[in-house]
Amino acid sequence: MKRIKTDLCIIGAGSGGLSIAAGAVQMGADVVLLEGHKMGGDCLNYGCVPSKALIAAGKAAHALEAGEKYGIAKAVPQIDFAGAKAHVANVIKTIEPHDSVERFEGLGVNVIQEYGTFISPTEIQAGDTTITARRFVIATGSSPLVPPIPGLENVPYDTNETIFEQTERPDHLLIIGGGPIGMEMAQAHRRLGCQVTVIEGANALGKDDPEMAEIVLNNLRTEGIQIAENALAADIRKSGETIEVETQDGRIFKGSHLLIAVGRKPNIERLNLTVAGIETDRGLIQVDAGLRTKNRKVYAVGDVASPLQFTHVAGYHAGIVIRSALTAMPAKARTDHIPWATYTDPELAQVGLTEAQARDKYGAKLETLRFSFEGNDRLIADGKAKGLIKVMVVKGKPVGASIAGPQAGELINTWALVIANGLKIGSIAATVAPYPTVAEINKRVAGVYYTPRLFESDMVKRVVRAVQKWLP
Repeated sequence: MKRIKTDLCIIGAGSGGLSIAAGAVQMGADVVLLEGHKMGGDCLNYGCVPSKALIAAGKAAHALEAGEKYGIAKAVPQIDFAGAKAHVANVIKTIEPHDSVERFEGLGVNVIQEYGTFISPTEIQAGDTTITARRFVIATGSSPLVPPIPGLENVPYDTNETIFEQTERPDHLLIIGGGPIGMEMAQAHRRLGCQVTVIEGANALGKDDPEMAEIVLNNLRTEGIQIAENALAADIRKSGETIEVETQDGRIFKGSHLLIAVGRKPNIERLNLTVAGIETDRGLIQVDAGLRTKNRKVYAVGDVASPLQFTHVAGYHAGIVIRSALTAMPAKARTDHIPWATYTDPELAQVGLTEAQARDKYGAKLETLRFSFEGNDRLIADGKAKGLIKVMVVKGKPVGASIAGPQAGELINTWALVIANGLKIGSIAATVAPYPTVAEINKRVAGVYYTPRLFESDMVKRVVRAVQKWLP
């Protein structure tokens, strides 16, 4: 048995763990990083990276079918499904070195390729090594949640951890779960030649603004994706080569393959948290505003500590922990400025409060600014002028933004910046955007705030007329 003493011991080499390890070691701390599975975690291997690569393959196929309005003859794409998956694998391989053991050891991190388990409030066991540290960080991420649907155990199914390895194209993919993962995979597979049915127990894309979600869902239906809402799966069975999903209301959906995409669960089973004096609530590790657990030596970041299970949240948490654990300076995490995006076509993005949330909180003080993508010249030229942006404003300050349309994931960055820094709507209205760009949408919706104040105000008109009389 070996024993190690270190400044910082990080459990998990996903986005949060890697960011903390890289930052801490370069700032002079002695760092041990534990990872029993794959470096890069879910994002690199099973999540953000492969899903966006498959979406890109689907877009390439779809472009061949969507050229008629540009005067380009429609063509039927000849899809090599295994080739599309090879593209996914190549993207992962290209990014992999950045997250590799070799890179982090080169930075000076002591990487131990074992799972970590607490054996006391101040010690972790990883293989044959016992680690004592001044501070610990739990960054173990999350895994696909597999619900206890009767019959599921007798039917072959995929999750996001296995779907990207499948090289044989499904004839008809059934997806249980209409959240971001389910809808992204639905569209990617449909564009790659599969029939697709999404089975959602409540509302598809239900965590987003309903008006914005409907813009996306309508387009997915137009592409031939069947979306069944309020369809809670009650039984799953196999009949010959066909998989059948029966819902509580008696509907039966049939397909050749099944993907489970109902959500995620924090990876805490191996940690032995009780012995470390760390508390959980509904599966999440309980942390204070500084991301510390009840054990003051231990922090938790990312999916194990937040219901906002996004890679960029783990990266944000990393900065909080580095500041607190390494410099002893106070640092608190917040959530009001955290954006998210769903990379369907069109995209869907949100930061801050939705319109309904803002109305509940602020009532009559709320102003909702709206601008249709139909008014953007660049998107008109691109033949993609469909979408909507809504910005929720209280006393001149944006408190939320919802976007559905092309490049929504890029457009939302502006509003994340505004909300994070407490800027007023005038800061965007005063911005000069190059013409013609999609980014003009943000300036145009900000301008909506001033329309009634400048162009519909009788007082402004009287002042202008009076000034005109005095001008030479």
